[in-house]
Amino acid sequence: MPKKIKNIFYILILISFSLNSIPVFSAASGGSDASSGGNNTEKNEVQLYKEGKKLVYRAKKLEKKNKNEKAKKLYLKAYNKFEKAYSKNKKSADILNYLGFTLRKTGDLVKAEKYYLEGLKLDASHLGINEYLGELYLETNRINLAKKRLDVLNGCDCEEYTELKELIENK
Repeated sequence: MPKKIKNIFYILILISFSLNSIPVFSAASGGSDASSGGNNTEKNEVQLYKEGKKLVYRAKKLEKKNKNEKAKKLYLKAYNKFEKAYSKNKKSADILNYLGFTLRKTGDLVKAEKYYLEGLKLDASHLGINEYLGELYLETNRINLAKKRLDVLNGCDCEEYTELKELIENK
């Protein structure tokens, strides 16, 4: 008799595990295709942001190799990713920073400046925005405004400060 009880016990454990795994499996498969009507192309803001950043890093590498046209194409692709991410999250200074950066790199300085300034409204001490806005000011010969961005970065002991300071000194 103990052998039968032992076998029944094992069967109950197996049934318990299989019943517990069904909802987990259903949730995993239902979240992608079932809830979106079979369309799994909707990406969240974090995925879009990460994809955009990867494109920016690839574009920077191309710039270092003087492949500027290819870099510009990647910056435009990255901009599209960041624009979609921004449509999902209007409160991210990081997304606004990259929107400004990609536009600056593709030559749309007016729109780039708007994104940087919008980002500063969310985070006035954002390192990237302050550095890149300072660089934009240097590109547009507004040295005094670039120096104001440097003042914001002063004391941060960061590469953004060092890089902007060098650019200002070499202007």
